[in-house]
Amino acid sequence: MMHVLVTGGAGFIGSSLCEELAKYKWKVSILDNFSSGSKNNIQHLLDNGSDRVRLLVGDCTKSSDLTKALKGVNVVFHFAANPEIRLELADSKTCFRQNVYATYILLEAMRNCNAKRIVFASTSTVYGDAKVIPTPEDYGPLEPISIYGAAKLSSEALIMAYAHTYGFDTLILRFANIVGPRSKHGVIFDFMKKLQKNPRELEILGDGTQIKSYLHVDDCIKAVLGAFMSMRGRVEVLNVGSEDQVTVREIAEIAVEELELTDVCFRFTGGVDGGKGWTGDVKNMLLDVTRLKAKGWKPRYSSREAVRQTTKSLAKDFHLYS
Repeated sequence: MMHVLVTGGAGFIGSSLCEELAKYKWKVSILDNFSSGSKNNIQHLLDNGSDRVRLLVGDCTKSSDLTKALKGVNVVFHFAANPEIRLELADSKTCFRQNVYATYILLEAMRNCNAKRIVFASTSTVYGDAKVIPTPEDYGPLEPISIYGAAKLSSEALIMAYAHTYGFDTLILRFANIVGPRSKHGVIFDFMKKLQKNPRELEILGDGTQIKSYLHVDDCIKAVLGAFMSMRGRVEVLNVGSEDQVTVREIAEIAVEELELTDVCFRFTGGVDGGKGWTGDVKNMLLDVTRLKAKGWKPRYSSREAVRQTTKSLAKDFHLYS
């Protein structure tokens, strides 16, 4: 029986991955410190009476926790991370420790166990302000403009080096903006919170013309598992995203529509560096997913559809006038 470890398995994407892995009748170990994840995301998996899903409360920065979690594991899905891109929400020290250092400790622990395959959740932010849109995996030079992007790129480099040095098989997945019902950060959730507080006015960071790819989490998980099943070679890098884009202003309009609000005033902050929402924000992002599509995957939802589906789901949890 395949035994997989999902770090960050109680998080937004990680919990959805665990749900799908459990359907394969594999043994699934979940390691999470609940800094951004929630036990509610995986409680139904733990309550089904099966001994194939286990939760270990622990931290990827602690080798003792990883030694316990890796016992008997064949494959690691490394999805634990500090998800905040904006530096004011996650300082550089925290970003380094929870992303780069945690990855290093995990790789060291893997050297001493049977887990010789690792799937890493990376990000489109490693490309920075790419001059080629859609951006292919072999684009360079990679020049991230955020500490978060730099931390993910550093982790990629570590994983690649360990793969070549110690014989791991590695799959690096560079995600676009992944959205869905359990997402608790990002522009959609931010807009919903603001509209809950003030249904008459919505502050929009930047000039509203930021345009990016958004992928529904269901499409994301299908991509992850499809890519994993077809892993070939020592190191493989794949983009994971939709094939189109949507602007921040359009996302705001969708949020207002789904909450059935009227006469909402949009207040743009103007942003920085040509209308970006914050320092380190990538204004134009669209990934080339040709490699992934060649494996038989195709997104079900467009960016706009993914945003609308997510907004519909989140709207059920928001009570504007309570």
